[in-house]
Amino acid sequence: MPIITTNPATGQPIAEYPTLEDDELVRRVQRTADAARAWGRTSLEERAAILRRIAERLREHRERLATLITTEMGKRIAEARAEVDKSAWMCEHNAEHAAHDLAPREVSTQMRRSLVCYRPLGAVFAIMPWNFPLWQVIRFAAPNLMAGNAAVLSHAPISTGLALAVEALFREAGLPEDVFSALVIEDDQAAAVIAHPGIAAVTLTGSGRAGRAVATHAARHLKKVVLELGGSDPYIILEDADLDDAAACCVDLRMLVSGQVCVSPKRLIAVDAVYAAFEERVVERTRSFHMGDPLLESSRLGPLARADLRDHLHAQVQRTVDMGASCVLGGEIPEGPGFFYPATVLRDIPEPSPARREELFGPVVCLVRARDEQDAIRIANDTPYGLGAAVFTEDIARGTRIATEELEAGVCSVNTFVASDPRLPFGGIKQSGYGRESALEGIRELCNIKTINIK
Repeated sequence: MPIITTNPATGQPIAEYPTLEDDELVRRVQRTADAARAWGRTSLEERAAILRRIAERLREHRERLATLITTEMGKRIAEARAEVDKSAWMCEHNAEHAAHDLAPREVSTQMRRSLVCYRPLGAVFAIMPWNFPLWQVIRFAAPNLMAGNAAVLSHAPISTGLALAVEALFREAGLPEDVFSALVIEDDQAAAVIAHPGIAAVTLTGSGRAGRAVATHAARHLKKVVLELGGSDPYIILEDADLDDAAACCVDLRMLVSGQVCVSPKRLIAVDAVYAAFEERVVERTRSFHMGDPLLESSRLGPLARADLRDHLHAQVQRTVDMGASCVLGGEIPEGPGFFYPATVLRDIPEPSPARREELFGPVVCLVRARDEQDAIRIANDTPYGLGAAVFTEDIARGTRIATEELEAGVCSVNTFVASDPRLPFGGIKQSGYGRESALEGIRELCNIKTINIK
């Protein structure tokens, strides 16, 4: 069956792409596995030069790539341009720092010399999502290419055009043929790629359901896996927080990509002393996010990426309200074309409801009242997820202690939002996955960490 991409702002089809036949898929994966051997023998200087050229090409094609991102998955054009810029930065960061991050480490032992080296594993299979369709690809590809690994990509079907554009851009920048290959395949063909003996490891960013399926299949074939899954990030607002700053930070990030961000602040937990004042600020700021054509600079909220995602989000909102929550803003599917959903605010949310127990992937702000600091921390950690978390307080030592010692998440912030950064490791715990991307930890994650003893 061909893949048909659809503009989520209009509901109209964009393009049709034939999927690979099984025999051609096997040949494509084998070619990348073969290319990995030669690529792994190139020097770091050669790899870095190509990554810098990729960054240059990303900036040269910024408007074209941003428009493609917006047209395929609905992100506002300003957000799409920022994604291209960040992706170029990721390439440049890895080109600059890989020599340090991959340098052999000398260890003092009884041997003449003992070394820890970081060598390529081979071909990595990446299964990437649509919400940051360029950044997610570059975030896995840049460090792995610098480490000497090759890559095959299975992108979300709605981002097929972008996946093929990235492959072409890599080739234009001088990356050898087959070192990076974008596969247009059906979901059920991914198992054959994982099983292929030329695939050394798998990395996935996606849902918990997809993560469990991939991890199970990879385990059967003894393939290493990195998983970055969903989140229900808590943001704690303490009594000494700057409420204006906290409300602006929380709402603006929650509305980014129409709420379709793994590390979006999905539960805003304010202590009783400031809850009413914080809610007032949150509702007022959320009202300013009006829906509109994501290609227009004036629009503040684009559509959701697919119709079924909107239906699922609305069902979660309705079930939460049916269980006792109050919807003080939004919460209704608008008339007209496209997959739009309004900026929505829920409060008085009961503990067993979807808004407290599940990930709401859309522009829905969930307000939760806590008695005090300890109650807020309890509520924050009462989730199966553990990707990001934040705390707002004027007492920096207090906030640092809570973020470091109390919050159960892989990435925590004090008085600011959680975000990925090429300079810092990124990943979650619990049902949010395992392994790390970015920074020194990320580039070493899919290396052969090899011990060398010399007598």
